Amino acid sequence: MARTPVLAAGGIVLRQAEPPLVAVVRLRKRNEWVLPKGKLDDGETPRAAAEREVMEETGHDVAVHEFLGTLAYESRGGAKVVHYWRMAAGQTPTRKLMRDVRAVDWLPIGEAVERLSRGYERAFLQQVGPIALAAASGLGHANVSIDRAAEPRRAEASGDVKPWPRRLMQRIGDWLRRAA
Repeated sequence: MARTPVLAAGGIVLRQAEPPLVAVVRLRKRNEWVLPKGKLDDGETPRAAAEREVMEETGHDVAVHEFLGTLAYESRGGAKVVHYWRMAAGQTPTRKLMRDVRAVDWLPIGEAVERLSRGYERAFLQQVGPIALAAASGLGHANVSIDRAAEPRRAEASGDVKPWPRRLMQRIGDWLRRAA
């Protein structure tokens, strides 16, 4: 029998600068760079979990804005579904980082894409990041793009991004139908 997917939430967290900066966090356990996110607590909404997890992982208070999308993938423990919001952070942290996080870096979007350890997160930020930047600046999304000079090798070309497994998508669909 298929396991229920792990539900998590997080953010593409922006800080005002020229150019705007995106938060990436370095996990202590696997020494990986990831977008800030975490699992939902019992009874917690995805939006509330996103705000809590991002504050814990970045040390910054954040303002949560529009929903940006969902990323679903297979992890060591099974399927994981992560909901992301655009968030804005202040210039200075207001609390210590949680123990699981070794560091936070604030990078221009092209460098943030390059820094991420997981191909599916790189692809997600590469696609959704310009939309978040456009929303933050009040521009139409066609007016904002990643600086191609700062962009890493395309994740698809490097073989890091695997095609969506049909089995995973079927399991997520089945789970969502049961939850409705």
